Amino acid sequence: MKKLPKERLPELAGEIRRKIIEVLARNGGHLASNLGCVELTIAIHRVFDSPRDAVIFDVSHQCYTHKLLTGRFRDFPSVRLHGGISGFTKRCESCHDYFDNGHSSTSISQGLGLLTAWNLDEKSRGRKVVVVIGDGSLTGGMAFEALSHAGQISKNLIVVLNDNQMSISANTGALSRTLSMFTMTRSYQRFRYFIDGIVDRIPFSEHHLGKFIFRLKRAIKGFCLSVNFFTDLGFEYVGPLDGHDMDSMEEAFRRAAMLDKPVVVHVRTKKGKGYSPAENDPASFHGVGPFQITNGVVEKFDSLSFTESFSNDIVSFASRDSRIAAITAAMSKGTGLDAFSRKFPERFFDVGIAEEHAVTFASGLARGGMVPVVAIYSTFMQRAVDQVVHDIAIQGVHAVLVLDRAGVVPSDGETHQGLFDIALFRPVPNLVMMSPASAADLRACLEYAFGAEAPVMIRYPKSSCPSELPSFSTKIDSGNVGRGIFVPCDEFEPSLSVQFDCEQRPRQFGKVLLVTTGGMYCEVLQAARILLQAGIRADIYTLRFLKPFDVASFRDVLSGFDGVVFVEDGVRIGGIGEFLSSVASSSGVRSSVMAFPDRFLPQGTREQICADCGMSPKDIARAAGMIVGGSEWS
Repeated sequence: MKKLPKERLPELAGEIRRKIIEVLARNGGHLASNLGCVELTIAIHRVFDSPRDAVIFDVSHQCYTHKLLTGRFRDFPSVRLHGGISGFTKRCESCHDYFDNGHSSTSISQGLGLLTAWNLDEKSRGRKVVVVIGDGSLTGGMAFEALSHAGQISKNLIVVLNDNQMSISANTGALSRTLSMFTMTRSYQRFRYFIDGIVDRIPFSEHHLGKFIFRLKRAIKGFCLSVNFFTDLGFEYVGPLDGHDMDSMEEAFRRAAMLDKPVVVHVRTKKGKGYSPAENDPASFHGVGPFQITNGVVEKFDSLSFTESFSNDIVSFASRDSRIAAITAAMSKGTGLDAFSRKFPERFFDVGIAEEHAVTFASGLARGGMVPVVAIYSTFMQRAVDQVVHDIAIQGVHAVLVLDRAGVVPSDGETHQGLFDIALFRPVPNLVMMSPASAADLRACLEYAFGAEAPVMIRYPKSSCPSELPSFSTKIDSGNVGRGIFVPCDEFEPSLSVQFDCEQRPRQFGKVLLVTTGGMYCEVLQAARILLQAGIRADIYTLRFLKPFDVASFRDVLSGFDGVVFVEDGVRIGGIGEFLSSVASSSGVRSSVMAFPDRFLPQGTREQICADCGMSPKDIARAAGMIVGGSEWS
């Protein structure tokens, strides 16, 4: 690629775009962001020598061109599939991937640390680190912390700001580009230090004349030098450049590599570049499922998802209660808050990729009399554990924390699994934690949360809502707080449950209770049907409340069963299953705990991930059968 004539580069960019569109139409993935940085990635790889030089992508959902150029072209059709390559950078895939990235705003810290280590190692000095970060990721506080540190220690970190949505700098137009390129030259550097030396020798004091001279010094620097937010932090700055003009970007990168201080190269790109449906609606094509290439129509399912159910419910509740406000961290569409934002724009707050701020901001809203709802993916709420503890739970404020994508999350792999929230947040005092099993159950949980006058966390999976049962609509009142929902088998499978009341019934091995968090209800339901067909009566108990938990009531439920299986869409260590198993043991009931193992889970469909972890319906049925049927169970 480095030897490819410049006139052939547009052809290469076109081939890469066609490949990305072709594969993502089948697999789904991050389309718009990848189409937008094809030329940018080509230019970086033509100038720098990966993997000797490190190229680090923030979040890394824009790394598809990088993968195609670094030896993964043949494997690319497997991207995001079970056993295939990741949709993010991944160290085990290639020496060109320095980090397993999937969360935002980490790249500048990673790059600065890596570059510092190389500079301390005599053999590694001279190697370059290039960080590619989007304007959205730059809204994360960690990115600002890293920029401040980079400017302080003055390493030759090259930060490529991929600006595809908003302007970071007020400088625009041809004059700005010319001046920015000028700042990259050695002659400019000598001129800058000359001006700095003259201006810094102007004396000033605390009296009025001194203050005037101090302001005059700053004005002289501002007039003579290109100054903006980045230069104030100690960076050199170039841009904004056309992120689809490979010639100008290559020239800027070569000059940046020659400097001995940190540099920001600001490029402007167009999300969805080269594919009109994505260009016209980049938000919808940010993370997209399989679609038709000809018109961009995305495959949709008829069943209601938990996210859609939440979206409908919060609009309904907010229509009746003007205190309800909604907060998202740059994920209004993904969390289902886009409908709320259109209906109640004055009560909707998108704080950018800043989960910590979102939670603490909600604490302030609550103290001011509002009822804030913070909707964040489970995996991203990990970033705000301290804020949940310090600013929500300790304060005891009335806030509702909604964790979408809890439990198993398909396709996106290790960085996006929502398996840790129960273990992380259930131990926190003052915090109510709920796990609805259906759309009606979610509505009941939200109704309780809005009237609770205390912090409430509600978690639900990335999946379709199951068919409703009468039990799921049970209202929550003072008499059933802390209790789950008992679903007898004759409610969800009356045709099979009849056999237990007939004289000509199949041999029964016993009676088992399947206790589950709401996110695993569908798998548990299938397991219960398998057991019923095999002559084992299986009833279900969904854990509507993970905390508080009514132990006395639960003991009463257990009393009629020969065994119990606890099924949890979280990690086993620190989960609720271990606690409930001790309750069952003290009640004399045999039990088994099924939860996810102590390892990070790769990408795949929900069914594939559950099967790999021994959490499929057949696995659940087998565990239940062994408890009540012993060696006779098969």
